[in-house]
Amino acid sequence: MELTFLSPLYARQGPFACVYVDTSRDVEDPDRAIELRRRHLKEELEEQGADPATTGTLTRTVGTDQDVPGPHGQAVFAAHGRLALAEELPRPPARDRARFTMVPDAMPLALQHAPDIPYAAVVMRRVPEAGRETAQQDLEVELQTGRWPVARVAAGGRTLRRVPAGDWRQEAGPVAGELAELAGRGEAETIVLSGDLWARGVLTRELPGRLRERVVGIESDGRAAEPGRALLEEELDYLFRGRANTRDQERIEAFRARTARGGGAAEGLVAVVEALRAGRADALLVNDPADLSVRLWVGTAPKQIGLSEAELNAYGVHSGWEEPADAALLRAAVGTRAELVVVPREELPMTDGLGVLLRGSGTGA
Repeated sequence: MELTFLSPLYARQGPFACVYVDTSRDVEDPDRAIELRRRHLKEELEEQGADPATTGTLTRTVGTDQDVPGPHGQAVFAAHGRLALAEELPRPPARDRARFTMVPDAMPLALQHAPDIPYAAVVMRRVPEAGRETAQQDLEVELQTGRWPVARVAAGGRTLRRVPAGDWRQEAGPVAGELAELAGRGEAETIVLSGDLWARGVLTRELPGRLRERVVGIESDGRAAEPGRALLEEELDYLFRGRANTRDQERIEAFRARTARGGGAAEGLVAVVEALRAGRADALLVNDPADLSVRLWVGTAPKQIGLSEAELNAYGVHSGWEEPADAALLRAAVGTRAELVVVPREELPMTDGLGVLLRGSGTGA
């Protein structure tokens, strides 16, 4: 997974006020619930030393996602009274979290982007009208693209067409062309088709061969998605559970192969810190669930990272401080343009829950 979406966050200096907050709208009186959470987070940040201008920016931002229905959350970051980054979370955090720190507390946000699978979804349903024969009914075709799981709360715009079912063989070609354009623009790895079985077959035959191989047909309960939520949300959750996107899966396989032959990859906190400090990390692998409870020493630059103050001093950095390991490692990865690969622990358990693919060792296994 590329980490460019975090670049705006690291474009400014800290300290940062960082919050993760449940802003779900599927509770009784959500506005009151969010206001109580907002006040509590503000108090926590003030106790940690955050300035009024920065906490004010945060509290004004928390809850501004009221157009997103259902369960979700927000991650909000501010520094020196200005908003640095705000994103909706596809899942509400297990508990609200507030930190005032020099290095942004961004790993929970990055983990919620995984597995970052680009896809396109299409639902085709007959529109029943009393007194009309089945062959005379209209066919409603709904398309949407996105990246899973962020698409739960930040899906792409939907396109909706309604055509006579009897004309579908003629109309399927233009729809397939539109789908191919949308899928190509988003580099969709999976084309998910649901709804009327005959209509799905017609559309599939009209798709270019390169996309036809990516088609997955699924059954759904026919419910229309709420505005602001992903089309086929529950079905996509089941389909993509436990999967990685194509690029990440290639990196996982490369990591297995390179560690087996003893070169080009390593695991454990010591090896990962060394690779990031040297700018040699092509990809940082992190187990999920992550257990990065240790702290690391860092300096002002992303590559200034060490296991101890003495280690940092040995590399010429004499004004360092301690930060949680997850925040320090992620900053170093973004700053050195390394990618992040989130791997379920049961699939590939790594020492300290960490691994690294090294640059200059080839891209294949």
